Amino acid sequence: MKVIVDLDLCQGHSVCAGECPEVFAVEEHADGYSKVKLLLEHPPEGLRAQVQAAAKYCPNRVIRVED
Repeated sequence: MKVIVDLDLCQGHSVCAGECPEVFAVEEHADGYSKVKLLLEHPPEGLRAQVQAAAKYCPNRVIRVED
């Protein structure tokens, strides 16, 4: 599984970090806006449900999960 995040469209709502903190974190950027930080590009299979929930509930739909 591979996780892809479009940082250009991310608005830092933190939903992903709430769904799967092992894979996503949110941090401040120099422009003053929060953005997601991908902690694991290839998370273990045991986190698939949480990663998919993060992608599903992202308000801006910036997270993709590929096999």
